[in-house]
Amino acid sequence: MENFINKSDLINCQKRIAPYIHRTPVLTSRILNKLSGADLYFKCENFQRIGAFKMRGAANAVLLLSDEQKRKGVVTHSSGNFAQALALSAQNIGVKSYIVMPSNASQVKKDAVKEYGGEIIECEPTLIARESAAKLIVDNKGAVFIHPYDNLNVIIGQATACIELLEEQPDLDAVFAPIGGGGLITGTALAAHFFGKNCKTFGG
Repeated sequence: MENFINKSDLINCQKRIAPYIHRTPVLTSRILNKLSGADLYFKCENFQRIGAFKMRGAANAVLLLSDEQKRKGVVTHSSGNFAQALALSAQNIGVKSYIVMPSNASQVKKDAVKEYGGEIIECEPTLIARESAAKLIVDNKGAVFIHPYDNLNVIIGQATACIELLEEQPDLDAVFAPIGGGGLITGTALAAHFFGKNCKTFGG
């Protein structure tokens, strides 16, 4: 990954998406510090727009589209958070978004996607069905497929959460990030590598 990404890529991304995201707070707890015997800091991405860090990656991916790609729109498949993030990011710059969502996705999240201007295409709740439905949109509409996590621009966007954390707490020994699809942990590792001081990354 390092062969393809350098520190300036992350810095430029942070500047690019700043108008479209929240800089979320870093909080701590005296009780948890005492229990753990360490100073713990929590990057509160629950206060991010759409309530999740995925807004960062979606915003970066959409902002890097060419003019031709913007005219054709974007498509993704997601059961919730990235669906909302891509729909809102596209709406922010006037781009059409097609969002493939499984039939069992939360109605609250479906409603949010619609509120952000996304056109929902429902499918069976399987990965194969999601991927097939998204491919049909690409083939029929010419829309650009943006993967929820396996996309370099999305990963770089997710890295900005850890960059902000390290800007406030530059001497951290380690950062911990959850692992779902892998976009956040990869971005976190990049940020720790380029902006930390011998800061290790752990995922779980």
